[in-house]
Amino acid sequence: MKPVPRRLLLAVAPGLALALWALLGAGLFHASLPLGLRGGLAAALGPALQASGAILFGWWLAGAALAGWAAARLHARHAEAPARLADAARLLADNADAPRLEAAGTPALAALADAVNRLADQRQTLRTDMARLVAEAQQKVAQERDQLGALMAELRQSVVVCNLDGRILLYNDHARGLFHRVSGGQLAGGAEAIGLGRSIHAVIDRALIDHARETVDRHIARGEAAVSAQFVTTTPTGSLLHVVLAPVRPQAGAISGYVLLLDDITQDYAAQSRRDRRLTELTEASRASLANMQAALDMLDYPDLEPAERDGFHAIVRDEVAAMGQRLAAMTADASQEILTRWPLQEMLGDDLLAAAAQHVLAQTGRVAKVESADGGLWLRLDSFSLIQALGALAGQLVGPQGMPPLTLRLAPAATPGWAHLDLVWPLDAASGAHGIADANARDIAERHGGELWLEQDRPAGLSFFRFLLPTASAGPEAEALEPRPEFYDFDLFAASDSSRSLDDQPLERLSYTVFDTETTGLNPAQGDEIIQIGALRILNGKMLRGERFDQLVDPGREIPPESIPYHGIRPEMVQGQPRIAAVLPAFHSYASDTVLVGHNVAFDMRFLQMKEAATGLRFDQPVLDTLLLASIAQPHEPSHSLEAIAARLGVEITQRHNALSDALVTAEVFLRLLPLLKARGIVTLGQAREAAEHSYYARLRY
Repeated sequence: MKPVPRRLLLAVAPGLALALWALLGAGLFHASLPLGLRGGLAAALGPALQASGAILFGWWLAGAALAGWAAARLHARHAEAPARLADAARLLADNADAPRLEAAGTPALAALADAVNRLADQRQTLRTDMARLVAEAQQKVAQERDQLGALMAELRQSVVVCNLDGRILLYNDHARGLFHRVSGGQLAGGAEAIGLGRSIHAVIDRALIDHARETVDRHIARGEAAVSAQFVTTTPTGSLLHVVLAPVRPQAGAISGYVLLLDDITQDYAAQSRRDRRLTELTEASRASLANMQAALDMLDYPDLEPAERDGFHAIVRDEVAAMGQRLAAMTADASQEILTRWPLQEMLGDDLLAAAAQHVLAQTGRVAKVESADGGLWLRLDSFSLIQALGALAGQLVGPQGMPPLTLRLAPAATPGWAHLDLVWPLDAASGAHGIADANARDIAERHGGELWLEQDRPAGLSFFRFLLPTASAGPEAEALEPRPEFYDFDLFAASDSSRSLDDQPLERLSYTVFDTETTGLNPAQGDEIIQIGALRILNGKMLRGERFDQLVDPGREIPPESIPYHGIRPEMVQGQPRIAAVLPAFHSYASDTVLVGHNVAFDMRFLQMKEAATGLRFDQPVLDTLLLASIAQPHEPSHSLEAIAARLGVEITQRHNALSDALVTAEVFLRLLPLLKARGIVTLGQAREAAEHSYYARLRY
């Protein structure tokens, strides 16, 4: 019940109780009289009661008012004051920066408040001493950390470390710059393509990472000490990234995450493509020159040529030789300016390739592929992901008159040293329609390995097969020397596994949050009011990531009412040239993905976001928490739950109000300080917080 109606009920209740008591006494007195006296007594007292009714009512009213005032005073001194004192004491127990308890109510409560304040001061002194000792003990560790951090900053390699769910827990500045470039620049609001706690799968295909992890798992299963896998992927802007994946294994235990080393090879690959084109052009031009020279030399063999004709044929030879020399010189000059890098290939055991390919064929086609290997120790150099995808695609197209034929994956060394044959085999009588299905993508993958792809038939054995010619490797993969050190990190994510548990069952302290606020042209989005600013920051493992903010002004496409400018301070000239909400909302949606949204009186802000869902095709369907509702649960006896009032109670300093980012910062501080108070009331999971918020008085407000 809201405080004002509760106090009114307390004031009225004693008067109603007195009236009920008087009526009950009169009824009992009347019932105790003999039947013969009841009528006479009523007739005798009737005129007197009518004359003195006003006096009796006034007497009752005065008594009721006095009793109501006394009840209100007693409730304030002996019910509300202890409850508020208990709330303040719980806050002080969890937050040493909270205001000290005020002496209010009875002298006993004032003495209790003074005792609690003295205990809080003593605890603060002990905490200060403990903090000093901890700081001294950590000084050496901090120096080593700073030295490693400096080394990390000097690395030319882009490094990202993720937990098993793909959540980013470390990245250095080179990685941030790399993704900044390949994503086409910074997103709206200052958001970056990567950030702590965000999923690496938003920028690198999950299937590629899963495949690389499977390769690493096979190496580990064989007991190899240092293992890694690598692959090449493309970005939405067309850039090529070469990625090396290595596992994180604390003290040789189970894998808790993985390290990604990234390189942008777009220019190198483009240079290689240009070189290949020049080689082709040189070959074609040289073939024509050689033909001309051969024809001229054949003519020079005739003994009866005229001197002028002989000189002409000699000139043809000289000209063609000079032209070939010029082409070779030009190609050599161009090649000296380029870094020639072929598509990166990784070393992989042939048996591992066959096992992974058979598993993929089974998943793609539902058919079990038999595996045959002539040499169990054969190592290959290949792009395993693309090759396995090509085998799956070819197997999926093999449908003959008898339906789906049985398949065999076969690997054997080729007659030429340094090469091997990988065959996809099926019965000859089921080969109807199989000719020509080796699409351009599969042939391109074969050529990427420097080999070939062709269709063969072994009629004596009754078999047809696609044959890949692949390069072999002399040994297994070389060990990668990885010693990363973060500039941006949160190692607590190693223990998190968001995808394996329901969000409602997770502790509030372990979730990732996006705390946000909006500024708008007015209060009614249904009547055309628009967002003019979005500010946000993220909370990860109980820590505010102040360096990963979202702050963006928005052109509302309409006038900003002059009466609203003093409230938010955003003038029309400030939003001129700023992006519209259709461009800003996708960036904010990406920034807030896979997090719980938090705001103060957040129903208002969510209404504005939801009004844009149909136009943008985006949905903000993640869980939402409101600090207004949470504060009313954590401190139910407080009269006000405005952001300013809550911040003052929790000791949060407000530097600037009604700026979206500033309000988001204050809301984030308030939210973190509410968590211990909620925990003290038994609210520790997201589901419990959402259920409790639904029962708050303020949850009945609608926008």
